[in-house]
Amino acid sequence: MHGNFTWLTMISLAAIVAAAAILIVYLVKKPTLDLRMKLWLLLGLGVFPFLGAATSTVAGMEATTEREFCGSCHVMGEHFADSADPTSQSLAARHSRNPFFGGRSCYVCHADYGMYGYALTKAGGMRHVYEYHLGGYGEMSMEQAKQAIHLLKPFDNLNCRQCHTSTLHDWRRVPEHEALKAELESNRVSCASAGCHGFAHPFFKAEHRPQTPIPRPRPGSSIMNTPAAPAVPSGATPAPVESAGVP
Repeated sequence: MHGNFTWLTMISLAAIVAAAAILIVYLVKKPTLDLRMKLWLLLGLGVFPFLGAATSTVAGMEATTEREFCGSCHVMGEHFADSADPTSQSLAARHSRNPFFGGRSCYVCHADYGMYGYALTKAGGMRHVYEYHLGGYGEMSMEQAKQAIHLLKPFDNLNCRQCHTSTLHDWRRVPEHEALKAELESNRVSCASAGCHGFAHPFFKAEHRPQTPIPRPRPGSSIMNTPAAPAVPSGATPAPVESAGVP
């Protein structure tokens, strides 16, 4: 994967340099606008800029599927550290140790699958970018983030079943799987729960939010320096946090 990034980056840079060279030569020398020059300008104004834009876009989009990118926001720091911990037994860490997709485990587990899954996942990720830079998440402490950031939607068992298909004998021979098949298909029971395969990440949240909503700090707000909200009340049912969603 990193080798592809390198080649795409080199192609993008080469195309940009070539386009810039053609335009600079034309502006400095001001040659006659004959057919030959028009073809050079077509390359400098059309072909090379398009090639540079396309390759840089593909390289950038692919880079966002890497686990290091997902961990670049500090509010995801504990998730990222856990996924890289060779001794951790969380689902995220165990899947990140899988050599087939370990470096892209965040994306593989959280992507929206289907015909338009890639595009929809990237479009949804733009909301995370907005919330982090303009919605106050970037200025929260880790304790504030744990209280204020919630899942945008429940984690879909279909994401698990892309690899762990429910049609194979190894899956069907487990009595709990067969007994809960309808609940798993309808997401009434989560694969990533304490009674099944364990939580995905190292810290959890209350299943129900507090009666008084926790204010979401905004950049420059005085709320940013207030103490973190109190811990989850006793008796609350913990639920895992899979991604930085919207409160």
